[in-house]
Amino acid sequence: MNGSEVESTTDDFNTKIRAAGLRVTTGRLAVLDILARTPHADVEQVVASLKPRAPQTSPQAVYSVLNAFVAVGLVRRIEPDGHPGRYELRVDDNHHHLVCSSCGAVVDVDCTQGEAPCMLPDDTAGYVIDAAEITFWGVCPACQAAAA
Repeated sequence: MNGSEVESTTDDFNTKIRAAGLRVTTGRLAVLDILARTPHADVEQVVASLKPRAPQTSPQAVYSVLNAFVAVGLVRRIEPDGHPGRYELRVDDNHHHLVCSSCGAVVDVDCTQGEAPCMLPDDTAGYVIDAAEITFWGVCPACQAAAA
């Protein structure tokens, strides 16, 4: 990223945080910046990325920021089975995830069938379905190569 891209991103984050009704803080801006650079980061990854900028930042402080962002829809939390919760900025669509069953890498997968919800159960039990959350599991190319 060059200087103007970073400035533009910071302006965008300022606008999004304010529009969500939250106060803009250096810590909140830093967390959004980290998630922009590291999609699907867990709390440990966010804390580690914050250390050079703010070495005193605790995991609890990061959890608080992320929970606030999830509550107002700025960030999405995903929870692949057997892995810590992960966070991403891609919140405006009904995409899914592919998780490596070997190393835990996560990548986005667009809806398999059109718009949200892109899949419906055979029986909705009277619910009005507005989203589907699907996790595909497999072995990523790096783990396949390492096993070969």
